[in-house]
Amino acid sequence: MFSTKLSARNNFMQEGFSRLWRGTNASLTLAIPTVGIYMPCYDYFRNIMEEFTTEKSPSLTVYVPLVAGTIARSLACISCYPVELARTRMQAFKGTQRNVKLPGVWKTLVDVVNPVKGSNNGYRMLWTGLGAQLARDVPFSAICWSILEPTRRSIQSAMGEEPRAGSIIGANFAAGFVAGAVAAAATCPLDVAKTRRQIEKNTDRAMTMTTRQTLAEIWRYELEIH
Repeated sequence: MFSTKLSARNNFMQEGFSRLWRGTNASLTLAIPTVGIYMPCYDYFRNIMEEFTTEKSPSLTVYVPLVAGTIARSLACISCYPVELARTRMQAFKGTQRNVKLPGVWKTLVDVVNPVKGSNNGYRMLWTGLGAQLARDVPFSAICWSILEPTRRSIQSAMGEEPRAGSIIGANFAAGFVAGAVAAAATCPLDVAKTRRQIEKNTDRAMTMTTRQTLAEIWRYELEIH
């Protein structure tokens, strides 16, 4: 909490109040297609798999949210990853002058693939760190849905046959809060590795870095400074 406040204070003092919302346009650009792919795909895969397992193998039905969430999140992540990369780089960008306009989503992506900047990998650079993103998002989604669905059903079953709308919203909120908290805590190291790979300035190194290597480097660095 202290480090978060200190970081926000430094951003405000060095770069101005608006810098605290850096990357918001990229976040909005990312949210719409991601949710538009993720949620419909999850519902689709969950429904067809639940129907299949209920008929063929009821014991496997409990694993349906995990598999459906994994597939849906993978599709959404791969499809929208360039915008995710742009958002991370925009948030990590450090302006040297307060009145200079920061690069937008398109300019950030052009800089990623611009050969003048030293990239010889072309459009492959737009998916730099995709492995780390999948390593973080796929387990997050699998853990989240595996906890959310049974937790929500348990809470709703305790409400009786005709729960009020407010009770249903409360049940969804409680189940989502618990599932999201557990999934976020479990995948936080992978999120750190993903961010480190996305903001790596050496393009050749960025293309060869692995999640395991990145986590090992972070671990060694933390041991050295402590």
